[in-house]
Amino acid sequence: MAVVEERPILIPETFERSAPKILAYEFVQGPLVRWSERDRSICKPPTAVLLHGILGSRRNWSTFSKRLAQAFPSWQFLLIDLRCHGESSFIDMQGPNSVASAARDVLRLVGDLKLTPRVLIGHSFGGKVALSMVDQAAKPLARPVQLWILDATPGTVRAGGNGEDHPAELIAALNEMPNEFQQVPSRRYVINTLTRKGFSAAVAQWMTTNLKPVEGAYPAFTWSLNLQGISEMYQSYEATDLWHVVEDITQGVHCNFLRAERSLHRWAHEDVKRIHMAEALATTEGAGVEMHVLEDAGHWVHADNPDGLFKILTKSFLGF
Repeated sequence: MAVVEERPILIPETFERSAPKILAYEFVQGPLVRWSERDRSICKPPTAVLLHGILGSRRNWSTFSKRLAQAFPSWQFLLIDLRCHGESSFIDMQGPNSVASAARDVLRLVGDLKLTPRVLIGHSFGGKVALSMVDQAAKPLARPVQLWILDATPGTVRAGGNGEDHPAELIAALNEMPNEFQQVPSRRYVINTLTRKGFSAAVAQWMTTNLKPVEGAYPAFTWSLNLQGISEMYQSYEATDLWHVVEDITQGVHCNFLRAERSLHRWAHEDVKRIHMAEALATTEGAGVEMHVLEDAGHWVHADNPDGLFKILTKSFLGF
């Protein structure tokens, strides 16, 4: 949707670039925001970057970001398709496909847009990408920065499936289906195939959001995913250790971890203990580490308990 000059109705505005050079993205803007890519002479609003998890897309944040934009009308929210995901899966990207590479992509994008994000919110894989952004860059990140890692730990993750909609097993199952160069006959085909393999109906339904209609071949679909690249990215997620970012937090960065109460994510007792120790060590002026628990939520925090998540995140958008 194009940004209009006049907004008689105070609703969040959404627009996206039609031919992305780095990553596919869109802005969701509060009704008081006047800045746009076409007119950068206007003062830049405070910006939050929202990053999805593995096998997701920026659409996962669409509803929640509009709620944030309505509540904080002077803010804008940058929703991004990470490499190999969504519309970014159709962009030719250089390897390796890793957490660090995904973070560099996002840094390049915000640099290209000449924006300095005040808040970084990443769910699961996206949380590690946000941590890697802080690890890699003094610019274009602004100081202070509020960093939110939603239901992910900074360290290595045990490999292998566990029968609980494990991403590695899901990626393998998708690879056994028609890939991005072949047609998927219907959404129902995807749901039935995945549930027969033991995945939950909710996850099977969610995966259909990654289907793109094939022009001239209705009702056939193709995947908006680069499954080979995503497999490499998830292996990187399991192997990447970013504890040093948390335990030697950069001045001006406040790192918030959010654990879902009913999460299937592997929150080891040692991980929680180590985060609490980092809280005590974060004595640098303007820096901090904090642990939060989102009640009545599984791993899909923004879908399971959006009200609770909204309440917890609110503090990051006050004072601007």
